[in-house]
Amino acid sequence: MRRWLVHREVPSPNWNERKLPVSMVVLHYTGMETGRAALDRLCDPAAEVSAHYMIDEDGTVTGLVDEDKRAWHAGRSSWRGITDVNSASVGIELVNPGHEFGYRPFPDAQIEALLPLLADIVKRHNIPRANVVGHSDVAPARKDDPGELFPWELLARHRLCLPTPKLTMRLLYDNEAAFFLALERFGYDISDQAAAVRAFQRRWRPQRIDGQVDGQIGALLFELLLERDLGHAR
Repeated sequence: MRRWLVHREVPSPNWNERKLPVSMVVLHYTGMETGRAALDRLCDPAAEVSAHYMIDEDGTVTGLVDEDKRAWHAGRSSWRGITDVNSASVGIELVNPGHEFGYRPFPDAQIEALLPLLADIVKRHNIPRANVVGHSDVAPARKDDPGELFPWELLARHRLCLPTPKLTMRLLYDNEAAFFLALERFGYDISDQAAAVRAFQRRWRPQRIDGQVDGQIGALLFELLLERDLGHAR
């Protein structure tokens, strides 16, 4: 870790030992009224939640848990067959009130602090772009963060996550069961199908999140799987 990327250390007691090597980054919003309240909760032993880093809206990066330890940020979650996401991931919390307290765009200063931190983490752990995900991707039935306002395409331009595919057609799968099998193959937990569709839309088509399978998201999923199978997802 390049220590200049982290402005202060506020150790959280909420961690244990990893059981898996790091292969993912999970991005969150704090979903609380203030950054101070979020930091207090992330450091409260009774809360039993934490993350490796928290980034304030002014760009201040706080280190909470050492990366070699298992922070408690993902909860009950899964991605691409990994069910202990906490053991396999680095968790980054972005201060934002979230949908409950007045969801708003992420300030430039906050994203400018995230980009080099994320780039450093991805490089050191050799994390593929397909494994830089949002909390809603790994826990679609429970979580909405970092939400539809998060600038994924900016991260993609820096090769820190997958870009949204450019579509030339719409694609309807033979039936919805075929779509959900493909969605599961890409990585999503489909036990709550409507929630899985909303999570996919929130990440890949944030302009309309309705939980309905349609030709546009079918085509997006097809292109994402094709890119992965061609080895272009790193």
